[in-house]
Amino acid sequence: MATIKDIADKAGVSIATVSRVLNYDMTLSVSDETKKRVFEAAEELSYEKRTPRKAGVTKIALIHWYTEEEELDDVYYMSIRLGIERRCKQQNVTIVRPLQDPADLARENVQGIIAVGKFSQSEIAVLQDITAHLVFVDFLPAGDRFDAVGIDFDLATRKALDYFLAKGHQRIGYIGGRELFKDRTAEIEDPREAAYKAYLKSKKVYDDSYVYGGRFSVNDGYGLMKKAIEEHGDELPTAFFIGNDSMAIGCLKALGEAQIAVPERVSVIGVNDISIAEYLSPSLSTVRIDTELMGETAVDLLLEQVSGRQVAKKVTLGTELLIRQSSL
Repeated sequence: MATIKDIADKAGVSIATVSRVLNYDMTLSVSDETKKRVFEAAEELSYEKRTPRKAGVTKIALIHWYTEEEELDDVYYMSIRLGIERRCKQQNVTIVRPLQDPADLARENVQGIIAVGKFSQSEIAVLQDITAHLVFVDFLPAGDRFDAVGIDFDLATRKALDYFLAKGHQRIGYIGGRELFKDRTAEIEDPREAAYKAYLKSKKVYDDSYVYGGRFSVNDGYGLMKKAIEEHGDELPTAFFIGNDSMAIGCLKALGEAQIAVPERVSVIGVNDISIAEYLSPSLSTVRIDTELMGETAVDLLLEQVSGRQVAKKVTLGTELLIRQSSL
């Protein structure tokens, strides 16, 4: 296993400098180029820290657009939060959460903010007034001023649709969620739905009557699939791409109650790969997203900012299509 001395030798700096750079010591006065050499050397040598940071405690704020109750309907954001909390614990970082208004954070003297979810321009302006160190998760603000961690939902959607098309499906439906900014200023276009529409239109197999939207919850997945069954009857799409696994669970229940065989009559693919997906009957095909890694990456980006990085960085994590019984 590589040691700090190995990194120091490779980067051409002292052991003390390596230690302070890797521990995000904000009092260290070295150039960005030196820090870059240290991090690159650590990566090349596959260095792993054996213990968490013990000094230089950082205090950051976590702005989460979902309440704890809403997280239960869509564990996607819960998993992101858990990833943030785990990485903060590893790095000896204190998390502050505003009780009500994010503007209250101005009194907390936080060194940065991780904002999870979707935020309007007015909400972003409030956060900017508090600190220049911002990282957005699952949201890409316009321009190049902010760090962000996200998913290429366009590619993820095409993976699922290409699988359906290769299996010979021509009637492919979509059931997903539609959301508003917290300040209720506008509805947010869901990237999965947008990608679904654009891609199937390009393939000349798009039908607007096959698209259903509600909340990202089990109940809405159930209700929307029942509606699709009632409206289309024997002409029900032979495959459905579902916006998340929670909705897909509700969809499978509705199909089961209607005695519509999965996947013999209707194939289903969800998104996220939540923990119970492989234990459903039939087991759920899904596009896997490493949501906890999204949270961990956000903390890493924020610590880089606090340490002096000036240029905005946007990280897009990959996805994996997992085929199980619901779409064989």
